[in-house]
Amino acid sequence: MTIDGYTRTCGLIGNPVEHTLSPLIHNTLAKKFSHNLVYVPFHVDEEKIQAAVEGAYALNLLGLNVTVPYKSQVMEGLVQIDELAEKIGAVNTLVRMEGGFKGYNTDMPGLYRAMSSEGIQIEGQEIILLGAGGAARAVAFLCAAKNASKVYLLNRSIEKAQAVAGEVNAKTGKNVIYPMALSDYHQLPDQKFLAIQATSVGLYPDTERAVIEDEAFYHKIHTGYDLIYKPFHTRFMQHVKEQGGKAYHGLKMLLYQGIIAYELWNDIAVPEEMAAAVYEVLKEKIGI
Repeated sequence: MTIDGYTRTCGLIGNPVEHTLSPLIHNTLAKKFSHNLVYVPFHVDEEKIQAAVEGAYALNLLGLNVTVPYKSQVMEGLVQIDELAEKIGAVNTLVRMEGGFKGYNTDMPGLYRAMSSEGIQIEGQEIILLGAGGAARAVAFLCAAKNASKVYLLNRSIEKAQAVAGEVNAKTGKNVIYPMALSDYHQLPDQKFLAIQATSVGLYPDTERAVIEDEAFYHKIHTGYDLIYKPFHTRFMQHVKEQGGKAYHGLKMLLYQGIIAYELWNDIAVPEEMAAAVYEVLKEKIGI
């Protein structure tokens, strides 16, 4: 592409950002749409996050993504926050508007689109959710919003699971999140579940662990979805498949959260065939 005075800039702020795949997603989309747009990562120190947002607006940036550890902290400097992001308490996409940026959370809509593309339903499902950190908290909001019938939230710290369940149930007005200690997984009803793995256990380079190793647990899972995408086949996924279930990784979630951000910045809809083409570029990049 030719960079000139009309080129718009988007980017990613976080720490670290050196190994991000986001530029590949957005610059591939820009090329396919023939948009005069470039996307670059910006390493931002913690004490400079608000200055970075103000500077991005002053420099006429079209939009930003936000990654760890700033998804909550960045909300302080925004002129407007989308309702979903407000409930989740985390923003990962900033869209330029008059006077500043509006914050959105595209992680959860991205997960929903990724799961839907695989034919996985949340509506009416009984779900096991592993973890109670920021990612799991957002997934709990998604499950409640999309009318899951019941979500068993398992975490090592029962107190943290209780806090997340209480907050999500209160904010959504639905009593669907049930906290449990991770060690009590054997008390789950004897049936088949959709399970969403939202902890960092199994993330590269610690690839030989799963948050639960007992094969009896995985016998209860008809479909397992791991938010981790590196490695491509996690230990959690391996356990699910060994017990006869279907298993998926988080690369499509990464893809669709980026696509939704690109749609917000450019006020367009990305067709599914283009999303599939970008997905192939991502897989090639990580050696699949």
